[in-house]
Amino acid sequence: MVPNKIFFTKGVGRHKEKLASFEAALRDAGIEKCNLVYVSSICPPNCKIISKDEGLKHLSPGEIVYCVMARSETNEHNRLIVSSIGCAIPKEEDQYGYLSEHHGYGETEKVAGDYAEDLAATMLATTLGIEFDPNIAWDEREQIYKMSNKILRTRNITQSAEGKDGMWTTVIAAAVLIEDKNQ
Repeated sequence: MVPNKIFFTKGVGRHKEKLASFEAALRDAGIEKCNLVYVSSICPPNCKIISKDEGLKHLSPGEIVYCVMARSETNEHNRLIVSSIGCAIPKEEDQYGYLSEHHGYGETEKVAGDYAEDLAATMLATTLGIEFDPNIAWDEREQIYKMSNKILRTRNITQSAEGKDGMWTTVIAAAVLIEDKNQ
């Protein structure tokens, strides 16, 4: 199986039970009806990015679905948690791209999203042989990657939330991979 479509989704859930909080986050993301199998960090060649709404139409209850997921949870009041998926797509459609997952505490969505996006882009850049200084800021490396004309685009999807007293809070971000046999 080589997926040919991918969509990104995120969610937050709260409940007095940890597992039920995770289920609520899956529901918020729209992927609770699937049996999720976590995979590593490759975005297949020629994989089309589609909207969440279009992607959800391809899923059936009970279906085994592959995804890259970031998950963070807390039962601490006011604790900021965040989960992010970064994505880097090469310009050459026949080349694979990278997905990254990041789970953090005390970070804003912007910080976590930039980190996950940077991580995916850096993994792709090393595969493509793009030379860069890993010690320079993401904004500078992003310009180097774009100027190389080898990376088409990067993106992230990020969810954050604050813990509530007496409740578990879970945040997820996911890249859901689909094999559309009708394509």
